[in-house]
Amino acid sequence: MTTNKSAWGRVGGALAGAALVAALGTLTATAQAAATIVIMNTNAPGVGFNDPTPAAPVGGNAGTTLGQQRLIAFQAAADIWGATLTSSQTIKIRASFEPLTCTATSAVLGSAGAYNIWSDFPNAAKAGAWYPQALANKLAGTDLSEGDPQGQDIQARFNSRLGLFSNCLPGSPFYLGLDNNHGTAIDLVTVLLHEFGHGLGFQTFTSGATGDVFFGQPSIWDYYLMDDTTGKLWINMTSAERAASALKPRQLSWTGANVTKAVPMALSAGTPRLQVYGAAGGAAGTYDVGGASFGPPLSTTPVTGQMVQLVDQPNGTGLACTPVAGNAFQGKVAVVDRGVCGFAVKAAIMQAAGAKGVVIVDNVAGGPPAGMSGTDPTITIPSVRITLEAGTLIKKALAERSGGVIGRFDVNTAQYAGADAFGRALMYTPNPYQSGSSVSHWDTIAFPNQLMEPAINADLLHTVVMPADMTFELLKDIGW
Repeated sequence: MTTNKSAWGRVGGALAGAALVAALGTLTATAQAAATIVIMNTNAPGVGFNDPTPAAPVGGNAGTTLGQQRLIAFQAAADIWGATLTSSQTIKIRASFEPLTCTATSAVLGSAGAYNIWSDFPNAAKAGAWYPQALANKLAGTDLSEGDPQGQDIQARFNSRLGLFSNCLPGSPFYLGLDNNHGTAIDLVTVLLHEFGHGLGFQTFTSGATGDVFFGQPSIWDYYLMDDTTGKLWINMTSAERAASALKPRQLSWTGANVTKAVPMALSAGTPRLQVYGAAGGAAGTYDVGGASFGPPLSTTPVTGQMVQLVDQPNGTGLACTPVAGNAFQGKVAVVDRGVCGFAVKAAIMQAAGAKGVVIVDNVAGGPPAGMSGTDPTITIPSVRITLEAGTLIKKALAERSGGVIGRFDVNTAQYAGADAFGRALMYTPNPYQSGSSVSHWDTIAFPNQLMEPAINADLLHTVVMPADMTFELLKDIGW
């Protein structure tokens, strides 16, 4: 993950039979007009939800200790989901705060998933298909795991170290306010809405890595995944075909009627792209790009210019981490490399050098190109990120035909940002496969940003419904 870009966490918690080691603590029930959600605090005394560290009330969160504020934020997220869902069965979320994987530049924020899954229960829409427990209970009209001593529908864990230690995204703690006024911190309510979404059913139980279905049966999810290159649904594929499909960037779409109807309202008309002209050797053409959270977004008004590569390192790369002398980039599209400094730093330096646009080439193989985080209100030129493979082609063309290669930034208005050519929402299928992220999220090209993308975005709202967000539309497709 890139600097300041945090992974939500692994999709899918424990399935039936998994053991929990945390001691059961207090229960917090949130009764809703549509559904009742219970948060089960499994932290031991003095930690997590029970952390007695004093905390000043913030953003509508009146708790006076760190633990109280965490629990209040959980209740706020449960309120949003509870007011959205309809179920006669109580939804139980077994939750804890504990140390999770993190580094100085990236972190797992949390993880959640269905604790049990069920098939062939009363009122199941599809025979022989796995459903997450909360949805299965709703459809069956009864608690299918009644008597289970664990007693939860969803298991969830969240990072207790975030932003509080030098090796865990220092300076980027969870914001515990309820008003989404998080600034540079990471909004906990947003993270909770995302993870609860997975537990409610925004996930497949089929292995994307191997393509194998779970215990011989597909997930209800698999009935709606379409491989655009073969025209086949996952439900009709072999394991090998599903594994291959999970590695096709921006070629796996969701066919559910509710989501497809929502696409024109939720997503912008126009998929960002980089078009390259005048290049030999196969470099000419249209490239997928990752957008930037800084500078102007791409639009139907193109930005066009001669492409020029920056070389400021002995190995032939151009990091653009220090000021660039001369006027070689005046009015040009600069091609620079990812690494060492942040994306926004590179864009600002090339803007100061006169560039009208910046192409940042990834430094590791894989695709599609991810988005770029960072903030700098002084940046007024567009920036895009391309894959290492694409950058290698373009750099070769620049070396062979200096001055004759033209780059054009704009959007393809024939497609929605985050949908395929047929108007179906795209799922996240990077190559190489990303355990816990691939297939069970929207593609990162979706714009406006959607809650169920694989990495958090600072502009997300506290909502799971239209017109801003398609999360609940997908859950309706699978039976909610």
